[in-house]
Amino acid sequence: MGFEQNFSLKGKIAWVTGASYGIGFAIASAYAQSGATIVFNDINQELVDKGLKAYSEAGIKAHGYVCDVTDEAAVNALVAKIEKEVGVIDILVNNAGIIRRIPMTEMSAAEFRKVVDVDLNAPFIVSKAVIPSMIKKGHGKIINICSMMSELGRETVSAYAAAKGGLKMLTRNICSEYGKYNIQCNGIGPGYIATPQTAPLRERQPDGSRHPFDSFIIAKTPAERWGQTEDLMGPAVFLASDASNFVNGHILYVDGGILAYIGKQP
Repeated sequence: MGFEQNFSLKGKIAWVTGASYGIGFAIASAYAQSGATIVFNDINQELVDKGLKAYSEAGIKAHGYVCDVTDEAAVNALVAKIEKEVGVIDILVNNAGIIRRIPMTEMSAAEFRKVVDVDLNAPFIVSKAVIPSMIKKGHGKIINICSMMSELGRETVSAYAAAKGGLKMLTRNICSEYGKYNIQCNGIGPGYIATPQTAPLRERQPDGSRHPFDSFIIAKTPAERWGQTEDLMGPAVFLASDASNFVNGHILYVDGGILAYIGKQP
């Protein structure tokens, strides 16, 4: 068997939450190309149908389900259904997330709790649901989609930063508790990624100049560009594969070097 087989996901079942589009879709697509069977969920049928169409157009057979990952009973029921219809989950990617850009003093406690519920409580709920079967099977990979805000603060994202900082520590604690069962739990911290959601921030101004936020990101990134969803595919496959069997409790930042860089002098 060649060394490259360590990166194969053939025969594995991978569940990526919130993977109808964007980063989750890119990661699931990479897993499919590496041989895995893809399972994904989203919050409503419209998004699941959108995802199924996108996977089909990419030549990927995916299993899509409606599930609110903050609902523990619904998650437990879905895990049982996946195990019955597809098989035991080998790889879990906690990708579903939200952000609310509101100054802290203007943010209600309910708004703060909502972000924490989706970005931190849900990964706890979903991980807890799949770990028992991973223990029985003798292996498992859990990958949490963290953020640079797991390390840094920024205006208007107090809830998101608090949740993603907590997710970093949840990642390390899952490693601490379940590493002895051959379960590896790691995180990926994307930098600023070019997606349809960030497209308005990258549009040229009427005079041909960059959007101010675009200029800010380019100045802060040694790579001098936004990341592409494809930039996350290799790291995600690595952390899901046997090549990372002794990597545990680690957060892999895929940020073009932002966290290593103080930024350009004005």
